[in-house]
Amino acid sequence: MTKDALIVTIKRPKGEDGYRTFSVRLRESVVNQMDDISRETGRSRNELIGLFLAYALEHYTLEGGEGGAQSKRA
Repeated sequence: MTKDALIVTIKRPKGEDGYRTFSVRLRESVVNQMDDISRETGRSRNELIGLFLAYALEHYTLEGGEGGAQSKRA
C-alpha cells in the first residue's frame, strides 16, 4: 500500500450497530422541553430521548391489566 492511499472501511449494514430508527409523535410542549434541555446540556434530542427511555424502562411501574395486577421493574 502506498503512503498516500485512501483507506475505505466496509460499512456494516443498517441495523447491525445495535440501534433502530423509528418515528415518534410528541406534543409540541414536550419537544420544547427537550430543546431546552438539549441547549442546557449540549446533548442532541436523540441522545436525550435514548437516556430518558432507558431510565423509564428500568424504573416504570405497571398497574392494572388482567386482575388488576401490579408489577414494578426497579
